Amino acid sequence: MSKELYKSMNAENMEELVHAFYPKVLKDPILAPFFIAKLGDNIESSGWKAHLKLIVEFWKFAALGYDEYTNNPLTPHLAMEGLSREAFGQWLRLFHETVYEIYEPFAGDYLKDKSLDIAENFMRKLEI
Repeated sequence: MSKELYKSMNAENMEELVHAFYPKVLKDPILAPFFIAKLGDNIESSGWKAHLKLIVEFWKFAALGYDEYTNNPLTPHLAMEGLSREAFGQWLRLFHETVYEIYEPFAGDYLKDKSLDIAENFMRKLEI
């Protein structure tokens, strides 16, 4: 990818990040089953579209301080059976890969650190 395609992080390109990341999740043998069980395998479905919109709002909240996201991001994970450190590790690997494909290193490092903090918090609360 050429340098001119790298972006600074902002609200407008959070959607690009989320929409680049979740197709990778759906192809991943570790992560796909969790999402397919809840949302199906068609990323164009209304359930997926609603989920992606919610996740864009979450990242705008978590990374940029926007206040449109009012849900508790941990709650859906409490009902998921089989979540493991391996699954969180794979989620983080794919997320970081996607972050660095889109954002300049400074923004990528910030999102990487933020995602690590969130994952560690989730795993602690999920006791995994």
